[in-house]
Amino acid sequence: MKVRDARQGDVPALAAIAAASYRAAFAAILEEEVLAGRDAAFFAHRFEETWQRMLVACAGEAPAGFLLMTDGHIDMLFMDPALGGKGGGARLLREAELRGAKSLECFRDNLPARRFYERHGWRVAREYERDFAGRSRSFVFYVKD
Repeated sequence: MKVRDARQGDVPALAAIAAASYRAAFAAILEEEVLAGRDAAFFAHRFEETWQRMLVACAGEAPAGFLLMTDGHIDMLFMDPALGGKGGGARLLREAELRGAKSLECFRDNLPARRFYERHGWRVAREYERDFAGRSRSFVFYVKD
């Protein structure tokens, strides 16, 4: 897989990836009503304002995953669930690090994501609770030195 900067035309595909990945990753963490509200339209609306800060992993020419970063903080990293495990997420993470990524937040109970970040040298700086989707949730904050 190759990594490139996102293009505005990628937004519909990235929104579909986000919706599918969100549901797959957080089905055991978030309530169904929260998951239902994070559909492709929700993400497309968000990405219309943020696509310039996104990196895209491509299988051939088609987007297979993406990373959204703001000022050195990784806001999202999602791969198409059907294309996971092929190195796209690692490539996105590595490119983000080259571009200055220093922190990210993860649900405490998202163990596959936590194993992924830790395998790539990220370390937990702190655990905390904060409001997310109307409830207090447990998170971990990762840093990369």
